[in-house]
Parts: sequence; structure tokens; C-alpha cells
Amino acid sequence: MQFQQLAYFLAVAQTRHFTRAAEQMRVAQPSLSQQIRALERDVGAGLFHRIRGNVTLTEAGETLLPIARRIIAETETAYRAIRELDELGRGRVRLGATPSLCTGLLPAMLAAFRRDYPGIELVLHESGSRDLQTALSEGGLDLAMIVDSRVHDDSRLESRALFVEDLVVISPKDAPAPVRGRMPIAALRHRPLVMFRQGYDLREATVAACRAAGFDPLFAIEGGEMDAVLELVQAGLGLAVVPSTVVGDRFRRTQFTEPGLSRVVRLAYRRDVEQPRAVRALQEAVVQYLGGGVARLPPGTRPLVGG
Repeated sequence: MQFQQLAYFLAVAQTRHFTRAAEQMRVAQPSLSQQIRALERDVGAGLFHRIRGNVTLTEAGETLLPIARRIIAETETAYRAIRELDELGRGRVRLGATPSLCTGLLPAMLAAFRRDYPGIELVLHESGSRDLQTALSEGGLDLAMIVDSRVHDDSRLESRALFVEDLVVISPKDAPAPVRGRMPIAALRHRPLVMFRQGYDLREATVAACRAAGFDPLFAIEGGEMDAVLELVQAGLGLAVVPSTVVGDRFRRTQFTEPGLSRVVRLAYRRDVEQPRAVRALQEAVVQYLGGGVARLPPGTRPLVGG
């Protein structure tokens, strides 16, 4: 039984006439009749009574009719769904991002993408760069926005630089600034810090910078995620070193003296798989929005071009 045979069968059942059915299907009438006979041989029963041009369905034809309609309808639905998928009417993208990006720039970017492609389902996974790279490499993510370059250690992954963001010191807005003007890293000595949990990229960067300046940082409290660290600083427990993109208007921002601390935000993806169109669309949107200067990046960030 072939799809085209079922289409011819439905045309004859609708028109009750072989010639008109052939015209409707834009095929020669002998070819249509031949396909109907072949279908009857396949099902093992006659489908039409043919009496002096009066074509009616047999009992077998009546049985096949709703089944053929359902097959044709489901096939057309499948074709339409595939066309819509190809035209970005549907799709699903699993995006990983660090907590600072989820708190800062990512919501506005995803909102703009959602307006352009409302049929694409977005699944957001929030974690540190190491975990994101592992999930991406193992196929658990389609794209990942990360903040380190260890992606180059995995032959399955590739990345593109989006922008540079400075790390700054934040303190409660109603409290005095920790120093006047810019702050040397050495000024963090003996300053209680609200510190992120183990494995956090920001923790590693802060601790490494302090040790390079000759001291181990003093923790007022440690173990938090981004939202918790911000709230703890707001409550006055200590200072914190965070990306400039998460500061907003809630905190007093103190920049480091040159060369300061900064990090490159990158978009990572698998190089060894063919990405669906929905994934490629989000990838292009991220690059254009965050890497091409479309977004109004906050102070302390600079868009990049290239990888």
C-alpha cells in the first residue's frame, strides 16, 4: 500500500468518478485506474462497485475510507510540522549559562529572541562554566555561555568570544566606599569578603588575584550562589567581587586599579554535530546581541569580534 494510492482512492471516493478524480489529481485516468487496481490487489478486496459509470464504495472501501483519511491527514500534519520546524516555527534549544549571566544580561537577550521566535522552546540550565562544558560535551546542552577558555581542551567543543566584562567590588549603597577612587587588589587584605561556593569561577578568580598580590582573602561567609551573595552584601556582611553586569543600581561599585580583573564571556557549542535550525538561530542571536554591540552593555563591558 502506497501513500499515492491512498490519495487516488480518496479522490475517487470523493468524486465518485474515475475521470474527474484523475483530473483532480492531475494524472492520466488510465494511470489512476491502474493504481486503484494495484491497491485492491494489495488489500485483497475490491474497493469500488463500477456499474455503468456509477462508482460506489464496497464494504471494503467503506472500511478503508476513514483509515485512508487519517493516514493522509497525519502525513500532511507531519509535512507541515517539518516545514514549520525548518522555517523556525518550532524547535527546542537547551542553553546553559553561568549564574551571573542569568542574573545580568541574559533575560533581556532571551526576551528579544522569544519575540522573534515565539514557537521555539527555550530550556535554561544555570551552572558554573566547568559543569556547563561537561554537559555540553556530553550532549546535555546545545549551547553554553561560559567564562573561561578550558573549552579548548575538549576537541568536541568550539567557542566564540562575545565580550569582556570587568570584575568590580560591590558594597552596600548606603555604606561608605571601601576606598576613594579605584581600588588596588591589595586593598582587599583584611577586608571581609562574601565568597561564592567552591567550584565557582568568580571564587577562583578572586582567590587567585589575592594570592598573586601576596595574601589569602578573608571570608566573612562563603558557599553562596550569585543571588545569595548579592543579598548578603546588601545586608552588610562584607564586600564581594562580582561581574559589572550584575551590579545595577543596588550597590556601590568600586573599580580596581589597572590592570584590574576581567574575564571573557564566550559562547560554546559542539563542533562535531549538525545543529538544528533553532539552535543556529539562537546562536546567531547571541552573537549579534552580545558580541556585536546590539545590546546596551553596562559600564565595564566591551563587545568582542572573533573567537
